[in-house]
Amino acid sequence: MTKPTTAAGVVPAAIVEEAWQQVGASFERFCLTAGIATLAGMMEGDAAGLCGVRYGRDDGKDGHRWGRTKGKLGFHGGKIELERPRVRARDGGEIALPSWEAAMAEDWLGKWALNLMLINVSTRKFGRAMRLPEGDVPATNGAGLSKSAASRRFVALSAERMKEWMASDLSKLDLLVIQIDGIHIAEDLVLLAAVGVDGVGDKHPLGVIEGATENATVVQALLDNLIDRGVDPKVCRLFIIDGAKALTKAIRQTFGRHTPIQRCQVHKARNILERLPKQLHATVRTALRQAWELDDADKAERLIRNLARRLEQQAPGVAASILEGLDEILTVIRLGLPAELRRSLACTNIIENMMGTVRRVCRNVKRWRDASMALRWTSAAMLEAVKGFRRLKAHKQLSALRAALAAHQAKHAANSAIEPPAKAA
Repeated sequence: MTKPTTAAGVVPAAIVEEAWQQVGASFERFCLTAGIATLAGMMEGDAAGLCGVRYGRDDGKDGHRWGRTKGKLGFHGGKIELERPRVRARDGGEIALPSWEAAMAEDWLGKWALNLMLINVSTRKFGRAMRLPEGDVPATNGAGLSKSAASRRFVALSAERMKEWMASDLSKLDLLVIQIDGIHIAEDLVLLAAVGVDGVGDKHPLGVIEGATENATVVQALLDNLIDRGVDPKVCRLFIIDGAKALTKAIRQTFGRHTPIQRCQVHKARNILERLPKQLHATVRTALRQAWELDDADKAERLIRNLARRLEQQAPGVAASILEGLDEILTVIRLGLPAELRRSLACTNIIENMMGTVRRVCRNVKRWRDASMALRWTSAAMLEAVKGFRRLKAHKQLSALRAALAAHQAKHAANSAIEPPAKAA
């Protein structure tokens, strides 16, 4: 079978006409040939614009023709070989053809590699996913569909996008809520990620950073990155965490000791129930739900303390666990938020949903070579998760959160001295 190339003396229109005669046998080949012919015509037009007509004597042009060369261009089905005219400047340098440069810059093959790997297509099946098995355009050697070629494209494109994302400006985001959580990648590798919710309820992945454990130093490094990219530490925001003490320590050190922090009620209830016998689960779950649905924080606190007192004889350790971090469990109630908004902001479901996407995308990875590989995959998965984000259910009530945060900041303005953020080593 002949290679899909364009010869110097073939008119693009003739190529299209010949392919159209065979369109009944292969519509795929017709589309490919028509695209090649169109690009060939555009390159010939660029060459004519730079050098004048072929065999002409136009000294006013910037360059002159210098034969032809072959190059490979990536498209969604692999690489194709294509002839293009060469143009030399009057001073001897090469002049690039704008149409060829634009076609190369599209990087369709790289984008397809990234997209297929994000939906869990393995590199071994990349070639099959790119071309129909019964198609009439076979993949030749050097078509760029091997597993190593797909992996190289994914590495390059994911690294480029991660670098761009981690340097993006956050100052224009009207963030009211920030959720922080970690995901364990390997034995000594933890990635800490942050997601924000703006004033209209849209969700934004903010950043990710690696560490050996989920300690205060790693959290501080993540917060420093957010501040360097435009998050103002003087603006009062609601932070939602899973209960790790390192997170609380770093947040209060960076954003002020009176910064409102909400511990995830779902994590709290799960940790309590896992330490209790099954016959107590229904009673304890009901008591916790009643407390969290109250509009009065003082009544909710009394209800939880009564529950802890009742469990002192049966499970004294659990009773102490119930009271641990009690103020942070009731933060959304103390802020006086509406019930629907409290349900949305009393847990870390937003970032947990994103972490679920990270696990799904990364499930084909059998061995993590280093932290940079984990960061690339996780960043790509977090940006993939954005496609499934929906506006916060209670987004119409976010004005109540804004007013509550302003009142909270004004109340503690006299006693809250914002400490300078300590840069991580």
